[in-house]
Amino acid sequence: MKRINLEQWASFLVQSYINNLYIAYSGGIDSHVLLHLNASDERLKKKLTAVYINHGLQKEAEAWCKHCESVCNNLGIKFLSLAVNATAELGESPEEAARNARYEALKPLLGKDDVLLLAQHAEDQLETVLLQLFRGSGLKGLSGMPESMAFGQGKLVRPLLDVSKNAIIDYAEANQLEWIEDPSNQYTHFDRNFLRNDILPLLKQRWPSLDKTVSRSAKHCSNAQALIDTLSGDLLTAVIHPSDNTLNLSRLKDYPLLQQQLIIRQWFQHLGLKMPSQNFVQKVLDEVVAARDDANPVLTTQGYCFRRYRNTLYCLKPTQNRLGDELIWPSDDRLLQIVDDVTYEVVDSSSGISAELWRNARITVRFRSGGESIELPNRSGHHPLKKLYQEAGVPTWERARMPLIYLDDTLAAVGEHWISNEFYSLKKEPCLRIIRHKINPKGNDGTPDVD
Repeated sequence: MKRINLEQWASFLVQSYINNLYIAYSGGIDSHVLLHLNASDERLKKKLTAVYINHGLQKEAEAWCKHCESVCNNLGIKFLSLAVNATAELGESPEEAARNARYEALKPLLGKDDVLLLAQHAEDQLETVLLQLFRGSGLKGLSGMPESMAFGQGKLVRPLLDVSKNAIIDYAEANQLEWIEDPSNQYTHFDRNFLRNDILPLLKQRWPSLDKTVSRSAKHCSNAQALIDTLSGDLLTAVIHPSDNTLNLSRLKDYPLLQQQLIIRQWFQHLGLKMPSQNFVQKVLDEVVAARDDANPVLTTQGYCFRRYRNTLYCLKPTQNRLGDELIWPSDDRLLQIVDDVTYEVVDSSSGISAELWRNARITVRFRSGGESIELPNRSGHHPLKKLYQEAGVPTWERARMPLIYLDDTLAAVGEHWISNEFYSLKKEPCLRIIRHKINPKGNDGTPDVD
């Protein structure tokens, strides 16, 4: 068997200052072998916790949980059971839903210097690469599963990834292990099961070393992808506005088409989004980036929308506006939340709205209905807000969300941008100004977190 050198594996974990060692334990043969291997070393055993995930999809799940707990009790290993909701959402396969739910449950367990072990082996890698190939994936998909990766605050490791299924079976039988056989593994309407049960046995009759050769190809793809990631990261740095994660369109257009595609994909990764399809990347370039300056195209995916304003490409998370409402801003409250991810704050300043006026006024917040204007300090006449927004480069979708702040029914300020001349003070008295806080970890709204 190409097996784990247990002594080398244990020494690596001990020398790496591993704190807690978690094993995703389903009770099947693969995870049972991995559990047994690690429990065989006393240095690792005291760090081990086996985690059973109950997906709630099969009636046998509770019995399987009890079996797993019994195995752990016999081995003297800590056991943890977690229930998840693995119901597939629209556009999500049952396998993907279960995997996502499982990972979301496991991720919070890991602290710094903790490791999660998964029992995927060489044939799992073979199946993954072939399925990605059939789906038309690029290098990233054809790289298969990495042996290790960051996960939560710790690390995810697949120590059996180069071990064959036959070697795992041999180990289980030699050590008289008892494992669970999941009947759903025979349901060939699942793509992976169809490939595993019906296709791969035929392929291996012709190419017995298929798992090794495909794994080698996956590593070549992974190395190539690493080089591309470095290149595309450098390209993105030259195009992105780091303060708000928007893209400069004129710089983007300076690059050839293939490099533009790389930049868009790297941008998605930078934003924490799933990799877009080739078709969607091209739609972004054709319908948004290449649109006329006066056009207002919008594309949506993964709950975000992509649109341009002037020379900038935005990724936006739609939020629930409270348009039409008149909000009361109590004068003794420093903060006012406008929508879920936007808050305005009153802060002390050497110039701005007189603090005394603010404290003694009835403060209301309204939203633009059209035709509003404001008189500004050091500028003659009243200025339509539409013109001011254009001058300041405020994107069209942000204008309707920007609060108009009234003191005793007179417009005193427009968001964080302008203060009316009537309320603006330069005297040596306490003054206030308004700043905006934006919380949006993935997309952006075209403005810094605090303006």
